[in-house]
Amino acid sequence: MRVAEPTGRPTEPLDPGTFTGTGTLVRMAGLVDVPKVNAYLVGFAPGTRTDWHSHSGLQLLVVTEGRCRVQLEGEPPREVGVGAVIAIEPGERHWHGASADAPMTHLALNVDAATTWFEKVTDAEYAAD
Repeated sequence: MRVAEPTGRPTEPLDPGTFTGTGTLVRMAGLVDVPKVNAYLVGFAPGTRTDWHSHSGLQLLVVTEGRCRVQLEGEPPREVGVGAVIAIEPGERHWHGASADAPMTHLALNVDAATTWFEKVTDAEYAAD
């Protein structure tokens, strides 16, 4: 059994090269070896979001605070609340972040997944209904 706790781990600011806005990231790598699972606790300020990206493996997002705004390419953005689990399949181009009016935190579990980053999410894409 392995236990990963965010307490006591370094907290990093979000990378402005792959995020719009501000927030924090706590890495909990090496949770499972086969398949490789890495966990990340990510805190987003209101309106903060990732760039468009995809993963080579499955990503699970567990919303632990606030409302998560998420969009799969070709679909409208949607918001989900605390306790929601979002499953993003390998190769699905997407973005995720906080709602415009409140912060959001999620636990990201990446299963055998490398991330490929694309362009910034525009303000119009973020605000779309």
